[in-house]
Amino acid sequence: MAFESLTERLQQAMGKLRKKGKVSEADVKEMMREIRLALLEADVNLQVVKDFTKRVRERAVGVEVLESLSPAQQIVKIVDEELTITLGSETAELIKSPKVPTVIMMVGLQGAGKTTFAGKLANFLKKNEKARPLMIAGDVYRPAAIDQLKVLGQQLDVPVFDMGTDVSPVEIVRQGMEVAREKKNDYVLIDTAGRLHIDELLMDELKQIKEIAQPNEILLVVDAMTGQDAVNVADSFNQQLGITGVVITKLDGDTRGGAALSIRSVTGAPIKFIGSGEKLTDLEVFHPDRMASRILGMGDMLTLIEKAQQDYDEKKAEELAQKMRENSFDFNDFIEQLDQVMGMGPLEDLIKMIPGMNQVPGIENVKVDPKDVERKKAMVYSMTPAERENPDLLNPSRRRRIAAGSGNSVVEVNRMIKQFKESRKMMQQMSKGDMNIPGMDQMFGTGVKGKLGKMAMNRMVKKNKKKKKKRK
Repeated sequence: MAFESLTERLQQAMGKLRKKGKVSEADVKEMMREIRLALLEADVNLQVVKDFTKRVRERAVGVEVLESLSPAQQIVKIVDEELTITLGSETAELIKSPKVPTVIMMVGLQGAGKTTFAGKLANFLKKNEKARPLMIAGDVYRPAAIDQLKVLGQQLDVPVFDMGTDVSPVEIVRQGMEVAREKKNDYVLIDTAGRLHIDELLMDELKQIKEIAQPNEILLVVDAMTGQDAVNVADSFNQQLGITGVVITKLDGDTRGGAALSIRSVTGAPIKFIGSGEKLTDLEVFHPDRMASRILGMGDMLTLIEKAQQDYDEKKAEELAQKMRENSFDFNDFIEQLDQVMGMGPLEDLIKMIPGMNQVPGIENVKVDPKDVERKKAMVYSMTPAERENPDLLNPSRRRRIAAGSGNSVVEVNRMIKQFKESRKMMQQMSKGDMNIPGMDQMFGTGVKGKLGKMAMNRMVKKNKKKKKKRK
């Protein structure tokens, strides 16, 4: 996952301060030297690093410590705030046109992921805004680009306008815009061609498309794995086209993530989305404050809650809560919960969004094998309907039959049943409001950061409930 090495280095740099009762100017200077090296190794732009470290040092030296915070916590807070400012301070929303359609044009180098992002954005708009987007296939140069967009359109039930590869992209966009106006599509997503490098032909074509489509948004799609070069690409596109926002793809890969920290400062254009996987649902709105917390290893509970709320049906959630209160949670519910959680993304990534979990020894080695989940499901499917609804029926002979039927050992079946019972016990405690569950304080933290996180989490839950009521 992106930023892991940077997170580790930043934590080491700031961790040394936590043991000190009083922080001297020399301590701050040493910490800033390590932070500067960590950022440079992560491929962050040199000028961005200089500006960031200067701002932190000026605020950290001689700072008055709040009564509720230790000097080390105060400096961590400063680093968090300045990192948020570097990333853009506030969440930047899509610019909408006062009249339909809102036009969004995707630009970038070849291989950055523009076509895939067009599909992800179409899915995002359909799901979150109940929109009716139209995608225009304007990349006539890359082999199979049009076919790829059509396949995405079929998967999402989103129309794709194309005229083959023998018509100029400018003409395709011109006619595509007419179709969108005629059919009253509220969004038009234009997939444009890229090159392996920036050249005059590419830019002239994009300028003509811009003139015809009059886009509300020109989103530059950047591959996070290109590192420092992504910043140069962003700067060049911005100067010639005037980009309104940036999309960073492949942040789930083995990348140092420096581009994300540099692009906002260099171009002034906000990062609007990040791609965190290959699925069409793997698109996140970019929140600077949450990303800063992730980079500093403080977790990201709000994104975790949003992921859960997106995947959970409110009616089903209430039914589950009732079952937990009545202690009638069974294996059918267990399987449903496994599917829901796995649908939110890799479990190891979700765990790291919980504040404090990054400090648990060995957490970086936690890997959840999807095959293990399938094995658990096979065990449940080898049970009779009565056994699934009443786990107390599972005596030794029944367990042996389940093991044979699912291709597992009796030991594995016993382990799965034990996990189920522990999950049911914990859920029942939580449903009664008993949060004194072993490990909860380590997960969420008992200090100021933990309290603030819980307050923010409650606000997010209330806010989302209000949104749902309005939609109804």
